[in-house]
Amino acid sequence: MKSPPFKLFQPTSIDEAIEISKKFVQEQEDFDWIAGGTDLLPNYKWHLNTKPNVISLASIEELHRLDSEHIGAMVRLHDLAKSEFAHPIIRKAASSIASVLIRQSGTVGGNIALDTRCFWFNQAEEWRRSIEWCHKCDCGTSADCRVIPNQNELCVATYQADLAPSLLVLNAKIHLCGPEGSRTLFLSEFFELDGIKRNVLKQGEIITHLTLDNDISSWSGDYQKLSLRKSWDFPEAGVAVAWRLSDESNNENFELRIATTALESVPRLHQKLTSDALKNNSTIDEIASKLKKDVKPVNNTTFPPNYRKKMVEVLCKKALGGLKGVL
Repeated sequence: MKSPPFKLFQPTSIDEAIEISKKFVQEQEDFDWIAGGTDLLPNYKWHLNTKPNVISLASIEELHRLDSEHIGAMVRLHDLAKSEFAHPIIRKAASSIASVLIRQSGTVGGNIALDTRCFWFNQAEEWRRSIEWCHKCDCGTSADCRVIPNQNELCVATYQADLAPSLLVLNAKIHLCGPEGSRTLFLSEFFELDGIKRNVLKQGEIITHLTLDNDISSWSGDYQKLSLRKSWDFPEAGVAVAWRLSDESNNENFELRIATTALESVPRLHQKLTSDALKNNSTIDEIASKLKKDVKPVNNTTFPPNYRKKMVEVLCKKALGGLKGVL
């Protein structure tokens, strides 16, 4: 399959990239950003929401910076997985993504801003035309969602990226830059519960980097995922946990965070669940059981929703395995 023709722009600085995007926004021309291209290019070949203009971020050197508290948007997933600077939870999540070849091309920013997926949407154009369109790619027909029939107001396509939950439990901040200037927000505030809009990025805006707290090394944790195969496939469910005990003689200072991915249109930090669990001195089994009830997958990925919910409980228990004797 061939992608439709498009014009490629290759800026060498953030300012130049934003100037190009600002011009497109002002002239109301459609465009896409491309980082590693491991998701965008296959979608273009399937004729999924293609644009006539594409701006590459690959030549912007400042987006490649990586250290213990700073992760540039253009850092390759392979480099992140092998980095001595990256936190172990992040390294494990990065190393679980797809295959080595894809990790050598895929980027941190691309993984964070990954398009949502649905088996009614991520198909070749001929297949989609044969069954009519869906709300996410309606081709001007105002088609209904095929997962939740008789509505075309909300897309429930699933967010299936691995890095976000690990960064969420480590309290990461995301830094954005666009025609209206720069802004910073917690990663937990970046995503929006809509499979089409996906996040709070404005027109012409890009992710420049993520930052982590300087006490990041005091946190321990794990990332566990479910996928059809060990390589290539997107996660069907993912659970990241992080914990720390600031005073070993006093369990009241124990902190716990849990985040999930591939179960809704956004990755989610389960703050209320962990807060209640610590307040009630819940066991690992009780926390895992509550997490299973807290997630809301729909029937639009390889595995059915009930199986994914059951596996969330299993994954949570595995991820919390390092806390046996504490919880």
